[in-house]
Amino acid sequence: MRIFYSEEESFEREFAELLGRGKMDIESVEGSVRAILDEIRHDGDDALLRQIGRFDRWEPADSSELRVDIEDMKRAYDSLDSDLKSALHLAYERIEEYHRKLMPKSWIEFDENGSMLGQKVSAVERAGLYIPGGKAAYPSSLLMNAIPALVAGVEDIVVCTPTPDAHINELLLAACHLCGIEKVFRVGGASAIGAMAYGTQSIPKVDVVTGPGNIFVATAKKMVYGDVNIDMIAGPSEIGILADESARADWVAIDLLSQAEHDEMASSILITDSAKLAEMVSQEVERELSTLDREEIARKSIEDRGAIIVTSDMQEAVSLMNEIAPEHLEVMTVAPMQLLSSIKHAGAIFLGRYTPEPIGDYIAGPNHTLPTGGTARFYSPLSVEHFLKKSSLIMMSEEGLGKIGEECALIAATEGLTAHEKSVRERLKSK
Repeated sequence: MRIFYSEEESFEREFAELLGRGKMDIESVEGSVRAILDEIRHDGDDALLRQIGRFDRWEPADSSELRVDIEDMKRAYDSLDSDLKSALHLAYERIEEYHRKLMPKSWIEFDENGSMLGQKVSAVERAGLYIPGGKAAYPSSLLMNAIPALVAGVEDIVVCTPTPDAHINELLLAACHLCGIEKVFRVGGASAIGAMAYGTQSIPKVDVVTGPGNIFVATAKKMVYGDVNIDMIAGPSEIGILADESARADWVAIDLLSQAEHDEMASSILITDSAKLAEMVSQEVERELSTLDREEIARKSIEDRGAIIVTSDMQEAVSLMNEIAPEHLEVMTVAPMQLLSSIKHAGAIFLGRYTPEPIGDYIAGPNHTLPTGGTARFYSPLSVEHFLKKSSLIMMSEEGLGKIGEECALIAATEGLTAHEKSVRERLKSK
């Protein structure tokens, strides 16, 4: 694994290359994605059937085959190993508990004049969840997307997932049953995003689309934004680790690989003030690679997008990590809480040596759908907020309007909006 030293003359250029790690060449697929979306908008289910044959290598007889039978989901759940079933229930409970704490409340406040201001918080009517199913299927992503929607109060949830060669992941179906989801469709890629955004004869139009995917999914989400809301445009997975000499090199190495095994495009970056640790971690990464089932994927990720950076001190290490703004950030130092106030940008922060990133992927409770590619500077993790909308509440009493109406009319007149001004002044005259 490559080691860079911040004091070297070439470091600024090399670090700039690292910052471009998550950039997706969306422009290269925009034409193809636009054609897919246009086809769905015009032809609905007929377009979906053609696209499934083209991209997923199977041909449904008709649109009725797109929807997964509810009984199939129940059978998948019932056939789960008891230990795995218990693990999924524990994950559900912890994710639900965490997201309930994030739930904002409606509020109403009256003043001394009898006027009222407030906010009404309500769920969107229908949410569309995209759950990947290509190189790997992730039932945990179903839990992380569905549970916040359920906590928010969404009554109608639609799930789309690709089924290459007509194969669907049984554990994903079991997770759908656990969440009480009944509308699951065998549709993937940009086709699924278009179907949920515009609606077809089989798949209803939704209000918000969430969930990760490849470059085609990300591009489609970008294109349909405005017709529906979306959570974020996520790229390849990534991890950043801040570590000092107290960190165990073998633990750091396997945590770097926990992201590298996701995808060849994933990035794993360690920043440390210990040159000794850097060398040890590099050796451990090489040793651990040969033990992985997905060694080929992880090796390409580490070779192309992995890095170890050695800095003069931890202050510089934190500063560089803030520039990276990683999706996942582990802090493996003697006193990790002391660095927390200095960390400005990260999707999720894992503090301490006993908090590996995978604990957040599955069972800790916070959401694992996180901003990537440096977008943690302005995006937040998926939460109940993505499934909610808010309405401002305003009610003026006669006395309350009298207190502020003149100032309102003055501002309206200054802007040259005569009807606005008159709307207020007519009411002031009636007093």
